[in-house]
Amino acid sequence: MSATASARSRRPSRSEGLHPLLRIALTGRPVAGRLALAVLIGAAASGAAIGLTATSAYLISRASEQPPVLDLMVTITAVRFFGISRGVFRYLERVTSHDAAFRVLGRVRGRVYERLERLAPAGLAEFRSGDLLARLVDDVDGLADVWLRVLLPYLMAALTVTGAVLLVWYLVPAAGIALGLSLLFVAFAVPVLTATVARRAERRIAVTRGELAAETLEVLAGAPELLVSGATDGRLACLSEIDSRLAAAEARTSLGTGLGALFSGLAGGAAVWIGLLAGIAAVRAGALDGVALAVVVLTPLAVHESVMGLSAAAQHVPAISSMASRVLEVTSRRDPVVEPARPADLPSGPYGLRIRGLKAAYPGTGDPASPEPPTLEFPDVEVAAGGRLLVTGPSGAGKTTFANLLVRFLDPVAGSIELVGSVRSAELRSLSSDDVRRVICLCEQEPHVFDTTVLENVRLARPTASEADIAMALERAQLGPWIASLPKGLATPVGEHGARLSGGQRQRLALARALLADAPVVVFDEPTEHVDEETAMALTADLLSATRRRTVVMITHRPELIASTDWQARLDIGLEASPPAGSAS
Repeated sequence: MSATASARSRRPSRSEGLHPLLRIALTGRPVAGRLALAVLIGAAASGAAIGLTATSAYLISRASEQPPVLDLMVTITAVRFFGISRGVFRYLERVTSHDAAFRVLGRVRGRVYERLERLAPAGLAEFRSGDLLARLVDDVDGLADVWLRVLLPYLMAALTVTGAVLLVWYLVPAAGIALGLSLLFVAFAVPVLTATVARRAERRIAVTRGELAAETLEVLAGAPELLVSGATDGRLACLSEIDSRLAAAEARTSLGTGLGALFSGLAGGAAVWIGLLAGIAAVRAGALDGVALAVVVLTPLAVHESVMGLSAAAQHVPAISSMASRVLEVTSRRDPVVEPARPADLPSGPYGLRIRGLKAAYPGTGDPASPEPPTLEFPDVEVAAGGRLLVTGPSGAGKTTFANLLVRFLDPVAGSIELVGSVRSAELRSLSSDDVRRVICLCEQEPHVFDTTVLENVRLARPTASEADIAMALERAQLGPWIASLPKGLATPVGEHGARLSGGQRQRLALARALLADAPVVVFDEPTEHVDEETAMALTADLLSATRRRTVVMITHRPELIASTDWQARLDIGLEASPPAGSAS
């Protein structure tokens, strides 16, 4: 059964011309207040850490002069305040920033799945399933780093270091200038250096991970066939080669991270030494109290510790940008179906079909150098209500494309498909996809079977159906005796992807869904593809018997299994077109 599609067409966003990373960052606008609060709390936490170092340095220096204890009480209290508040603010910053980031990530996930609802299945035909899974899980989850590891750290650092630099500059101007320059070097020059070293590797990581996921999924799915054919070693060698490339790319990024830490440490050390030399000169000149010298020397250490993660944050920008591009490559694709602004009302049944001048093409396919994808053409045909249409053709001729057109998974580029009612007709593109799929049901070539019970797998077609309705649909699909033989009946699990079902049982389960949905038009796409000839003949007979008095479209490349007297019309795709048969059964 087809999934329910959104009734709204996708409208281009004003942000679509922006850089992918900026487009993802702008999705945080609805929680901008939370992000700003996280920045302020994070800046307070870093400021408390710097304040703790500065006041501790002053307290130790002042205490070495052995003043009265009361003279140190304010400084002692400040040390205690900064020590306690640093932990409190850091905890609040982690909670607030992650809450904001995950809220934005939730919005991104929601938008991605809204787009998948509009694109699947025709708009995603060119993506390997494993790579698509990596894009929509790993890459989408990785986008949270836009806020957690890039935007928030830089904004926090900007607020924190400004106050620290002003403090050191007030005490010793030369030391303040040196600290400011060292921080600029760490915040901008070091990230550029590390990104230059690791940029290509960072961009490769997301792509290689997707390739590894796709290859792993295909090896696991085809493991029995690979073992039988003796091709396991070759595919495992391919997996090992991809894994080696991924490890090399990650090692390259580790080199960049190490260089960033090295130069950040050197910059911090340089700021400390310059502060020490400038502070000593200021003390000798009488411009600085000797007690405050420790503050000038040790404050740069705390400041640089608070910005130590900036180079690593910036280094991740190419990887996050690559993730954003991979996600947007999927979600920015053109809709294979455009919903009408004002959908027409469904004509009253029973329903027939009329096809004229039909041409179709999948968006995003074909030669990248050519803006136009390859086009498939279909002969004209008409079938009356309650009739049966046989669609034949060799593999690759466009039979599944024809099925996708009938249920509005794909819109034609030319021609029309009309739903012929008892009084009037309606072109499918004038109807909403929801209405089309209420009257036209697709039993796919490889129906998806979920890892749950027989009952829940059939109930997908009509969630409100009772157990008795489901049992009746299974009985009509010739699965009654099999259900009775199961130890738990309808509550029996079918295994992952229906592993406990034979090919014929899987197709009959799909038929039970169609019968439960009670659609007046049923489309069967290669229902006998994965079964032997004897089972195929029995299955076809059961399909036709169960769908009597409905309009049936049977798509197959094995027409010899079906008696010609069963068909009102025949459509040969990719072959010499046969003239439509008579309009009566």
